[in-house]
Amino acid sequence: MAQVPQTFFDALAVRTWCGLALRALGRSREEIDAINVYPVADGDTGTNLYLTLESAAAAVEAVFTGHEVEPGGGRGPSSADAMHAMAHGALIGARGNSGTILAQLLRGMAQVLAADGEAPHTDGKGLRLALRNAADAARHAVAHPVEGTVLSVASAAADAAEGAGGDCGSVARAAYEGARAALAATPGQLAVLERAGVVDAGGRGLVAVLGALVETFTGEAPGAPVTELPYARVRPAGAAGMLAGTDVGHAKGTGCTEDGGPAFEVIYLLEAEDAAVDRLRKRLDRLGDSLVVVGGDGLWNVHVHVDDAGAAVEAGVEAGRPHRIRITHFGLGDVHTGAEPPPRERAQRAVVAVVPGEGLAGLYAEAGATTVLARPGESPASGEIVQAVRRAHAREVVLLPNDAELRHTAAAAAEQVRTEGVRVALIPTRSAVQGIAALAVHEPDRRFDEDVVQMTSAAGATRYAEVVVAEHEFWTMAGICQPGDVLGLIDGDVAVIGSDVTATAEAVLDRMLQAGGELVTLVLGDEAPETVAEHLQARVREMYLAVDTVVYRGGRQGAPLLIGVE
Repeated sequence: MAQVPQTFFDALAVRTWCGLALRALGRSREEIDAINVYPVADGDTGTNLYLTLESAAAAVEAVFTGHEVEPGGGRGPSSADAMHAMAHGALIGARGNSGTILAQLLRGMAQVLAADGEAPHTDGKGLRLALRNAADAARHAVAHPVEGTVLSVASAAADAAEGAGGDCGSVARAAYEGARAALAATPGQLAVLERAGVVDAGGRGLVAVLGALVETFTGEAPGAPVTELPYARVRPAGAAGMLAGTDVGHAKGTGCTEDGGPAFEVIYLLEAEDAAVDRLRKRLDRLGDSLVVVGGDGLWNVHVHVDDAGAAVEAGVEAGRPHRIRITHFGLGDVHTGAEPPPRERAQRAVVAVVPGEGLAGLYAEAGATTVLARPGESPASGEIVQAVRRAHAREVVLLPNDAELRHTAAAAAEQVRTEGVRVALIPTRSAVQGIAALAVHEPDRRFDEDVVQMTSAAGATRYAEVVVAEHEFWTMAGICQPGDVLGLIDGDVAVIGSDVTATAEAVLDRMLQAGGELVTLVLGDEAPETVAEHLQARVREMYLAVDTVVYRGGRQGAPLLIGVE
């Protein structure tokens, strides 16, 4: 069915372009995957571009639906509304290096349309400006731009568009022809492409997207570009199969992939301020390569290739709030030669727990858990958690972070070891007393899913509290505290402010038991008064019938007292 051409770059044109581009990438996805050799020969560029644009298309449809359900029917979205939705959808759904760059290209275009305010559409001049800003924005987002990639193709498209006059159709066709010529030139700019006998996969994807733009304005789809050079060799397993041992020429890490590059691809969305993102760029640039950070206005998409995936996520945690974290292992796993001793047999299941003191570490170890010690004021890195999982040497691992602030770190560690073939379940325990409750019902002989459900249920049924000493003045839910005040925190919030550890602990325990309970767990730190445990046990016996109390010594755990009520 012939496409009805659009005259202006309005909201309907954006919607049409997005749909046509998605179909074009769907048709060429496998072809693009097959020629993917840079920056990593992992054969997924076409798929990543398709999934990124699929997210963009869903966002565009949502903005149209939103205007349809407005009272009175609304006047429909503007071109800026539709383009912003397309860019935002691509940002939150970006996959891989290519998808992340495509998201920034779309954002660059959206910025130009947004500058027109509420204008319903833009013309050929506006489209030229949008393509120029898109190319510049994408190049700026890449830490170390390399020629012969999608960046070169985008710049050539913008250059050609600037030299074109006339309407949107003329501009789009000029951009397409410029991009097509630049794509054909990529093997001469990048040696890895020339050796493989292919053009750049990301650039090929962009040409498909620009071809859809031409079809949007002219109603005619341009011919597909040539993707392989005349002397290209047959690739029995795709282009990736040819490139074993090929140096991509830009990896910084020691790596464990066949080509010597970094071992992991790390991608996450990040909520952060501009200044924090600037610092993040510098830190990630030291950790790895293929760094692309796109977005703005408080929401970013971060992509980097590294050897230490945990460190890349931790950098994001320090910059803001990372989420939708994806970690992909490029390598084929550990390879053992005949000269190496055979690996010891894996256990079926293990529990790995982060604990805040030596005493608790001993308690958890006696219960069969592998522990990571969290020293006061010094949270463990995800790499330490990964090493603990490896020490446990099990096929299935239950991970207990025992601290709300370690959730992202533990999740990053879990993602990394999953790429090594370990089945990991992360139970979001917020305190060591919740971890104790979970560990108490752990049964290794039970099915993994059933064991995780029971442990999660036990942890969730345990309210937790801690008694700490304030170091400075600040406002709390219970009022303003001063340095030296004793604070009782229940489920993470300050509920009691006092001057004595024992009295504050008693007030906290009373509040917790008002809702009922069967077992009280007390974990004493080195700073706890000698009589506090005896006093609280007596309080429970006197005031709360049929409630048992257990006491453990936690050692240097950072808080004088931890309390759990099951």
